[in-house]
Amino acid sequence: MTTIRGNNREDVQKSSSGLEKATFAGGCFWCMQPPYDKLKGVVSTRVGYTGGKKKDPTYEEVSSGTTGHAEAVEIMYDPTLTHYDELLDIFWHNIDPTTLNKQFADNGTQYRTAVFYHNEEQKRLALASKEALEKSGKFSKPIVTEIVPASEFYPAENYHQKYYEKSPASYNLYKLGSGRKSFIEKLWGDLAQLKRTKSIDEPKKEGGKYVKPSKEDLKKKLTPLQYKVTQEEATEKAFDNEYWDNHRDGIYVDIVSGEPLFSSIDKYESGTGWPSFSRPLEADNIVERKDRSFFMQRTEVRSKHGDSHLGHVFDDGPKPTGLRYCMNSAAMRFIPKEDLDKEGYGEYKKLFE
Repeated sequence: MTTIRGNNREDVQKSSSGLEKATFAGGCFWCMQPPYDKLKGVVSTRVGYTGGKKKDPTYEEVSSGTTGHAEAVEIMYDPTLTHYDELLDIFWHNIDPTTLNKQFADNGTQYRTAVFYHNEEQKRLALASKEALEKSGKFSKPIVTEIVPASEFYPAENYHQKYYEKSPASYNLYKLGSGRKSFIEKLWGDLAQLKRTKSIDEPKKEGGKYVKPSKEDLKKKLTPLQYKVTQEEATEKAFDNEYWDNHRDGIYVDIVSGEPLFSSIDKYESGTGWPSFSRPLEADNIVERKDRSFFMQRTEVRSKHGDSHLGHVFDDGPKPTGLRYCMNSAAMRFIPKEDLDKEGYGEYKKLFE
């Protein structure tokens, strides 16, 4: 990495209430800032030095390999718009986690890879994601990335901040020449560079019957589990959820918007511990998206009007569809057939006559 003279600092950290912080070291920090700047829900990023002993080090001091610091990126993000799991996903897809004190053309402890966790939940998620990567078989060598407590973060000199914007030609030449670009593309294709655009903004209400409330109203309306599942793509526990063994006649609607999703007629025992359906009740209310988290390729299922995360669909279901819509109970509300009229879903009574 070419040394450029200068030592002005740029502090872009936000102090807004409700934001959370994440810190990752992935070798040259020039290359670790762009993927996070593209992510919806990221409020700010800054590159700097962390994990060492010297207070307020300069780039030249860190580059000497004597301070113990690693080049890192610090991210301030809105957890209602993106989740720490997604930040981890971007991290793993932009590094070589099998090289110790080295990333591509850069050598030294300052180029080691590390997740610097800020709380126990981040630690748990980081360890789980590392284990998932190890089990994925993507790498033949051991994963040597550290998962360690966060320490003092010192922002790098101003000329390093968003270097890819300030000097795009030099940045692109470095990323190509270092071997990082070809490594990522060979291993992951264009996955690491995809711009995540998952949105939980309110849908337009132009004549629509089923609409999504504001984030503030959702936090009041939903339980913590319902919010985490529908808004943060969490997964509830198998065999420990409301509808996995529900055998009553009725329909299942989106807990957020109320739009009809599935019917008990198409529900079957899949043995998975989650409510499973062979097909939707209203296919127009179902949106399918590719989900490549946890180093797997799956198909996520979301509701059209509420934009709620519902679960995933698999191709191991019963005939005639061969599909298994594996849903989270927390994303749905069950309406028994005898309550369809009073709940405003009388048109579906004919299903059970």
